[in-house]
Amino acid sequence: MDDINEDVVDKYGKSEYPRFKCVKYGGISIVCRKDEKMKFISSSNNPLIKEIKSLKLRKHREAKGLFFIEGVRIVEEALISGAEIEEIIICEKVEKDEKIAKLLSAANYRGYDIFVVRESLFNDISDTQTPQGILAVVKMNSYGLKDIIGENIIEGSVKKSTKCFVVLDTIQDPGNMGTIIRTADAAGFRGVIASKDCVDPYNPKVLRSTMGSIFHIPIHLSLNLTETLKEIKTNGIRIYATHLKGNKYYYEVDMTKDMAIIIGNEANGISMESESMADVLIRIPMPGRAESLNASVAAGLLMYEPLRQKASRESALR
Repeated sequence: MDDINEDVVDKYGKSEYPRFKCVKYGGISIVCRKDEKMKFISSSNNPLIKEIKSLKLRKHREAKGLFFIEGVRIVEEALISGAEIEEIIICEKVEKDEKIAKLLSAANYRGYDIFVVRESLFNDISDTQTPQGILAVVKMNSYGLKDIIGENIIEGSVKKSTKCFVVLDTIQDPGNMGTIIRTADAAGFRGVIASKDCVDPYNPKVLRSTMGSIFHIPIHLSLNLTETLKEIKTNGIRIYATHLKGNKYYYEVDMTKDMAIIIGNEANGISMESESMADVLIRIPMPGRAESLNASVAAGLLMYEPLRQKASRESALR
């Protein structure tokens, strides 16, 4: 076939490549460029295989500015979001998987390199117990603080006029980090700011927990959180910090204006430095016997409070 089916690629964006062919691989049809061949890797000593293995460690991810994602849904999000994909690797056993076939067609249409590996080799480079047979190596985006708190940030087609941020102070659990990023994305926050002592946002477990939100919301890695908080305050952004000794409940403060919320470490809460930078210490009511809330649960309550307050005010004006 010379022309690609529109329904295969509309979701992922167009390309300038004019001519294509339909090839069969593993029982599925894949749309490829005329000059494109599926590249097969059989050796664990292949440089690409070694590189992917190295990306399981933070020091190598940071040194190379790369990370890898795996699974149908997050690779699809990377394609839809226009992430800078270096290459896509599939397992030779992805037979008759129509979803993967469409992803590969879209990837080929946009000129990405695709490599095929045997099942044992894919399992070796995978970070999951039950791999879905597809992963991608992606370039990291680097965001400075001004990229996030500057004026007129636009994510997608929605202009986010109110500056709302979540600041993570030494969050260590990958599941919490990923869930907070995903919730910040869902709640329409401008960005996530993480201290240098947080778990790496590009940790494979974090990435899985974000469910693709890693490609939707800017993340700034702060080397000095105190200085970062000072700059946030200089920009007229109010800082709220969760604390068991908070003198106000979170729903008693005005969250409809520019503000940042600090979420502290799972075991120790926020640091003394972060506490000293907060304008108001807030707390969540806990009438039960539990001593604390999971960090991502607490963050979720606080990040949706601005939406609740805005909706309540709009309702009162009707």
